[in-house]
Amino acid sequence: MRRLFGSVRSRATLGATLVVVVALVVTGTAVLQALRSNLTAEAGTQAERRARSVASELAGRTPYDELSGLDGEAGPVQIVDEDGNLVAAADGLERISGTVTDQVKPRPSSSPSPSVSVTPSPSARDDGDDGDGDGDDDDDGDDDDDGDDSDEKSEEATDDAADDDSSLAAGETSGQPTFSSGAATIDGDTADYRFAAVDVRTHERGLLTVYAGAPLAAEHSAVRTALTVMLIGFPLLAALVAGMTWVLTGRALRPVAAIREEMAAITASEDLTRRVPEPATHDEIARLARTTNETLAALETSVERQRSFVADASHELRSPIASLRTQLEVAAAHPELLDLNGAVEDTVRLQHLAADLLLLARLDAGERPVEGRVDLAALAREEAAGRTGVTVDAETAEVAGSRGQLGRVLGNLLDNGRRHARETVSVTVRREGDWAVLGVADDGDGVAEADRERIFQRFVRLDDARSRDDGGAGLGLAIARDVAVRHGGTLTAGAAPTGGALFELRLPLA
Repeated sequence: MRRLFGSVRSRATLGATLVVVVALVVTGTAVLQALRSNLTAEAGTQAERRARSVASELAGRTPYDELSGLDGEAGPVQIVDEDGNLVAAADGLERISGTVTDQVKPRPSSSPSPSVSVTPSPSARDDGDDGDGDGDDDDDGDDDDDGDDSDEKSEEATDDAADDDSSLAAGETSGQPTFSSGAATIDGDTADYRFAAVDVRTHERGLLTVYAGAPLAAEHSAVRTALTVMLIGFPLLAALVAGMTWVLTGRALRPVAAIREEMAAITASEDLTRRVPEPATHDEIARLARTTNETLAALETSVERQRSFVADASHELRSPIASLRTQLEVAAAHPELLDLNGAVEDTVRLQHLAADLLLLARLDAGERPVEGRVDLAALAREEAAGRTGVTVDAETAEVAGSRGQLGRVLGNLLDNGRRHARETVSVTVRREGDWAVLGVADDGDGVAEADRERIFQRFVRLDDARSRDDGGAGLGLAIARDVAVRHGGTLTAGAAPTGGALFELRLPLA
């Protein structure tokens, strides 16, 4: 399982498919609920129309056997009195549920007695309906019955419907029906129905409730059809989304695979001149390819520089070692010819070269200088004290850094100036804003503008004819610039007012 979903392509496909599936399930559920609700509401409206039709006939004193809604063709119908007893039912009704009673046949009873009939409300009496003028006792009794009816209806329907029922006059129907769902069997056929209950106050039997049902077969059929379509269509749609996501993700990641393959080939061949293919697009993958190529170019430059450094270092070490070996071999064969001064000079030269190489290695490794406060004016006077032909004009300027490394920078600049100066080398220290500026100038031939950056490269000597004893190994200026950069400063070469070279070291003030 981990290997199956271990790729970006697999995870993207799975994620997109899951999102679509969840969206389809939520949408499908909402659609089915809305469809069921709408169709149920339509069935309720149809049932209400049937119930009101029967209630209107009852209000018009139509006999039960002449009611048009009881023929059984329009669906189940029940007429129930306020005590919950069945008064009349549709023909062929065999079983029913979901209404106030499950009776399908009226119970035999005697003709309505006066106590059962309902006296019209005062408004009805004013209109002259049923105005025979019963006794006061009957009127009081009817009022009590009406109060009981109102209380009973308030427990079964909403408060608004209860208020309407209690205020109904003879011949009036309730304005607010109540709905329920159930099942009924008519002539052996059982189906689900939506029932609507409408109250009507009759002249003979008082308050009656008409229950009429509308079939829910259309609702069930529509919901089943929609569900079937969803069960078939949704998986196909999810599969289509998964397939499209897999294909599109594969096409989008194809350049990544090409980059990976090329990087693997470069690693195996160790050929840093090769580059990964860059897509023509301007998206994230194209930027990744460009960044990878820039990294390869920087790595190639670094490796070439390292190889050149090793070759130059080997060349520089070979000369003093060979010279020292020759002197020792001559001394072994002819002790009287031993040149001690030459041997010492070669040894010192080896020592300086080894120290320079070690310092460069530390700088390349990112070694941070030891923090401290260094007075450049005092450092300049200290370095110039042991050298002839060096003048110092310095003001106090303190910087943060390593005194030893900064002293090495100044010493290298002074040694370089002495090698190229005709007579004097001048050192200046001044402040410029937040910077301390140390300048070393000589009165020699200077440095050509085209060479003012090249001289800071390692093992570079502008005068190739100069002997190595006089010209050094070509590491002094490279070390000086690296130390300056590590201290947050710069080292540049320019032209001195005297016509020679001017080296300026800029460091931030402490």
